[in-house]
Amino acid sequence: QVQLVESGGGLVQAGDSLRLSCAASGGTLSFYAMAWFRQAPGKEREFVAAISRRGTDTGYADSVKGRFTISRDNAKNTVYLQMSMVKPEDTAVYYCAGDLQVSMLYTPRTSGEMDYWGKGTLVTVSS
Repeated sequence: QVQLVESGGGLVQAGDSLRLSCAASGGTLSFYAMAWFRQAPGKEREFVAAISRRGTDTGYADSVKGRFTISRDNAKNTVYLQMSMVKPEDTAVYYCAGDLQVSMLYTPRTSGEMDYWGKGTLVTVSS
């Protein structure tokens, strides 16, 4: 069973950049399509970005497209979320999740597809 641990969250100002990391242990990350979700206070968890097992295909929520970039390093068993030009509305707990996937190209988008979750890392963006 794979364990996912997020890191890199913190307090930043609007317009800043931040990189989140998700380290996997207890399993081989390359077997999983990976995604980032987030949950703001008082709101439901929402999809942010996803990347296929091979890393060649990605998908983004409209709200972050052009500002966030998801990437992965299977050799390091790590997935990243590079956040740029952050806004106060990006404030949330960010969760990394893995989808045990046969397809090398599929990018998940819904919480229900994910098999494993990290505990999250808090990102707070001040205006």
